[in-house]
Amino acid sequence: MFTIFTKGENRFPIKVWLRDMNDLDEGTLEQATNLSNLPFVHKHVALMPDCHSGFGMPIGGVLPTKDVIIPNAVGVDIGCGVAFVKTNVHVEILKSGRGPELVQQMVNDIMRSIPVGFAHHETKQPSKTLDKVKRMPMDNEPELPTIKEGYFQIGTLGGGNHFIELQEDQDGYLAIMVHSGSRNFGYKVANFFNKKAKELNRKENSPVPPQWDLAYLPVKHELGKAYIEWMSLALGFARENRAVMMEKTQNAVFSILKKELGIKDISIKMEVNAHHNYASLEEHFGERVWVHRKGAIRAQAGELGIVPGAMGSYSYIVEGLGNPDSFNSCSHGAGRIMGRREAVRKFSVEEVEQDLKKQGVLAFGRRSRREVPEEYRRAYKDIDEVMENSLDLVKPVLKLKTLAVVKG
Repeated sequence: MFTIFTKGENRFPIKVWLRDMNDLDEGTLEQATNLSNLPFVHKHVALMPDCHSGFGMPIGGVLPTKDVIIPNAVGVDIGCGVAFVKTNVHVEILKSGRGPELVQQMVNDIMRSIPVGFAHHETKQPSKTLDKVKRMPMDNEPELPTIKEGYFQIGTLGGGNHFIELQEDQDGYLAIMVHSGSRNFGYKVANFFNKKAKELNRKENSPVPPQWDLAYLPVKHELGKAYIEWMSLALGFARENRAVMMEKTQNAVFSILKKELGIKDISIKMEVNAHHNYASLEEHFGERVWVHRKGAIRAQAGELGIVPGAMGSYSYIVEGLGNPDSFNSCSHGAGRIMGRREAVRKFSVEEVEQDLKKQGVLAFGRRSRREVPEEYRRAYKDIDEVMENSLDLVKPVLKLKTLAVVKG
């Protein structure tokens, strides 16, 4: 970790969990510098080892603020995160004989039960989160989502870097990982309140330059209160969304294990479900502040978290060390080193598919072959290097290898 704090350039320090400045790209540095000059920062800004430039705020950024909340420092996929379970099933049974064929069948069954990409359910789905909603602030605004439309999106994967994976841990046990968020529901919430924040900042002559794209809402203002309420609903929606998909994935996998391979005693040995796009009110350095984690997870001492790698690579379950300088945070994944369009231009579909086979991936489900290179592992940082830079933030608990992928 090193610190950037240059007189005349940074109002507050930037603490960076990389080896040195050579590992920090220009776009991320510029955005982090903007964050460091916000007047309401608490103590400093933190950049996790997977950091890269985003919209307004770097992905892998942690921003504590006093009395304000910034929609763009949470992002458009509110509550995006990862769910994980480890089972007592040994994966060797899936690697020989009919095993690979059955893994492909599992992937096919998962894709039949879980819509991917822009698809949603044709019929209303059950949702405990949405059932609890009586009335939301400003819910007559046409740009905000309706509760009704959320019922058709719950239990859907989405696109981009969202995925479902079957994995093998270092001891040879089968695990399942699901990466998704609040879908179009959270997207509408984020865009609406970012727009309202820009309007309010213009009206009140905000000291934050509009080109930074970091419009904020005072938490005591009616708009700030409304955003926090809608964000909280989107967080609950995202967590339930992952839980629904995890249950459907388990049903597909366990059904085949029982019927085709005669494995009757299947149990869950570990469960984790962690957001990595959100803001929460927490106490740090003696003050209650809003900690924005955009592409970062909470890593309190003893808390389990998930750091997924790129498709076909490794992922980690980690235990937080509660590092106060990171505001009890760590990386949320490997972190991109090239954009999706660049990856599609640089790598062929065939190259990625051959690499997945070479990496031991037994089955690959995707809605479109054309988009496959977007999530190629070579478009991301090396996950083991990210973990090396995270050793004062978290302790690795499990190392997981991809067995099968469903790509959003």
